[in-house]
Amino acid sequence: MSLGQIVILNGAPRAGKSSIAAAVQASLNGTWINLGVDTYAKATPSQLMPGIGLRPGGERPDLEVAVPVLYAALYDSIAAHARLGLNVVADFGHHDDYSQPLGILPDCARRLVGLPVLFVGVYCPLNTIMARRNADPQNGFYATGETAPPPVLRWQEAVHLPGIYDLTVDTSTTSPEQCAAAIAAAIAEPPIISAFEQLARL
Repeated sequence: MSLGQIVILNGAPRAGKSSIAAAVQASLNGTWINLGVDTYAKATPSQLMPGIGLRPGGERPDLEVAVPVLYAALYDSIAAHARLGLNVVADFGHHDDYSQPLGILPDCARRLVGLPVLFVGVYCPLNTIMARRNADPQNGFYATGETAPPPVLRWQEAVHLPGIYDLTVDTSTTSPEQCAAAIAAAIAEPPIISAFEQLARL
C-alpha cells in the first residue's frame, strides 16, 4: 500500500486556508480528507474551546496544557490516514506564542517523520484580512473595525515563525484554485529535505 500525501496549510485566520483546502479536495488527484482546525473544533468539547485554535498572546494559560495534547492526537490521526493511503489536507494557525513556550510545531513534525508532507505558508496582507473580517464577521466571531485589533496583529506576527516552508502562497493575489495548482506542482517535485524534516530537528 502506498502512502498518502499530506499537505499542511499554515496561516492566520481569514488568510484563505479553508478555501485552499477545498480547492485541493476538488482538483487534486486521489481522495483527500480535510483534518484541519475547523474539523477538529467540531470534535472538541466546549470546556477546551478554542482548543488548537487558541490565539497568540497567552490569554488562556488554563487551556494551554491541553493544546499540545490535542495537536499530538490530531497529527497522529493525520499520520494514520496517510499510512492507510489516504491523502490529507489540514489547515492550521500554528504558533508558539503562549504564556510558556510549548514547541508544538517541531513535535507535530516529528509525528509525521517518514511520510510525504508539504508544508505551505499561507500569507495574506493585514488590510485584506481585515476586509474579509469586516465583510463576514460571522455573528461577532471575527473582530472587525477600521484598524486591526491587537489579537489580529498578534496572529500576523506569530503564525509564520520560524518561517520554514516548502511553498508559500499569497491569497491576496492568488486564487484558491491557483494555490491548489501550485501545491500540485510542488508535490510533483518534492524538495530534497522537506520543511517538516527540518522542523523535526529543532
